[in-house]
Amino acid sequence: MPPTRPLLSMRSMSSVDPEDNSPNMIVYRKIEDIVTQIQDETDGVPIRTVKSFMTKIPSVVTGADIVQWLMKNLCMEDPAEAMHIGSLIAAQGYFFPISDHVLALKDDGTFYRFQAPYFWPSNCWEPENTDYAIYLCKRTMQNKTRLELADYEAENLARLQRAFARKWEFIYMQAEAQVKIDRKKDKTERKILDSQERAFWDVHRPVPGCVNTTEMDIRKCRRMKNPHRVKKSVYGLAEEGSQCQSPVHTPSHLCRKGTKEDVEKEILFLNTQLDRHCMKMSKVADSLIMYTEQYMEYDPLVTALEPANPWASDDPSFWDLEASKEPSQPRVKKWGFSLEEALKDPAGQELFLKFLESEFSSENLRFWLAVQDLKRMPQQEVAQRAQDIWTEFLAEGAPSSINLDSHSYERTSQNLKDPGRYSYEDAQDHIYKLMKSDSYTRFLRSNVYQDLLMAKKKPDTEQGRRTSLEKFTRSVGKSLTGKRLTGLMQSS
Repeated sequence: MPPTRPLLSMRSMSSVDPEDNSPNMIVYRKIEDIVTQIQDETDGVPIRTVKSFMTKIPSVVTGADIVQWLMKNLCMEDPAEAMHIGSLIAAQGYFFPISDHVLALKDDGTFYRFQAPYFWPSNCWEPENTDYAIYLCKRTMQNKTRLELADYEAENLARLQRAFARKWEFIYMQAEAQVKIDRKKDKTERKILDSQERAFWDVHRPVPGCVNTTEMDIRKCRRMKNPHRVKKSVYGLAEEGSQCQSPVHTPSHLCRKGTKEDVEKEILFLNTQLDRHCMKMSKVADSLIMYTEQYMEYDPLVTALEPANPWASDDPSFWDLEASKEPSQPRVKKWGFSLEEALKDPAGQELFLKFLESEFSSENLRFWLAVQDLKRMPQQEVAQRAQDIWTEFLAEGAPSSINLDSHSYERTSQNLKDPGRYSYEDAQDHIYKLMKSDSYTRFLRSNVYQDLLMAKKKPDTEQGRRTSLEKFTRSVGKSLTGKRLTGLMQSS
């Protein structure tokens, strides 16, 4: 029996648009040129049918053959480099091992099979979960060892069955119909198509721990001419004018093409995503650890509080101490964490206001506090209070004029045409950032704050020393008393 070639023709059957110059398509075209050359009948890798015990394995090549071909035709001297290039091609699903789900190239006798062009990534697949459910359900109906579900596939099937409980009967009927169609095909052809379909889902629903190569890079999406050019369903109809047909069953409906408005919305969304502030997970974890360590001593469920924990007892002394005008050392220390902590504490707010008065810039904090009060006022008083704030802080010749940038000033003046609780949001945010970057840093270095912090530390330190001295005295007294008693007993 002559070697069986893939059922669909190669480059001519692909739906790659030659005018599509998106970054992904450029890569796909280069890969597909290499794959087409590898499968060339004269200069490519020999595709053969291998006998294995009582069965035949059709249309396979070995990993060693692919590595040798890549080294010879791509001018590579290092086998590791050829294996790396081959693994990148395999990760996209252009060829795959027939024995497992891991899409990587090995330089040994492992058998590989080439993917049908219908399933190539250049066809812009975006399969839905219903397609995956049909595929897994179909696998359970075929009583063959090679088609048994792996553990992760069985878990996915159970999860999909719960998610699509209402239309599971329809999914089951679809899978049943496809199984009937498959049984009418030639045994060798069916074996090849089953493996190609499995490899397709290994790319789009990879094994846990493997990289998903189908996730689109947002920067590449932004440069794409038509980001909506995707096929929404694996078992649906290909784009109009495409020659490739589904090896599973005949498609039934056309996909709706994206309009100009859809493309503009997509571009706007992707541009917004690009402008988002992103942080590495390691930095986020470090920030979380620092925050936890900083606030741990203030957590009543983690650290024992003095005089008593109000969450675990009926003693409200701790709340009275926190509300007093004489701040404790932990409260004063907490003001140094952030400006927000200083302003939340009435004592800290008062001390910061006195510091600003000494610098002749108290109008910033008074404006910020006035806007905070405006947000909590009854609705009928908001308009008048908003006008009073403008007269006091922002109007021409205002008695407590504040320094605003032109953008915030214009936005605020526009908002006051219909005054509300949040008319001063931009101005308040600007003043807060100004105090945080300028006045607050000087406040932490000032003698006013440092003297108070040291004054609150001294009583605690002296009390700790007295406690330590008392413990030492008691321990020495006990040891001396014990020695005297021992001496008296020995003398007697």
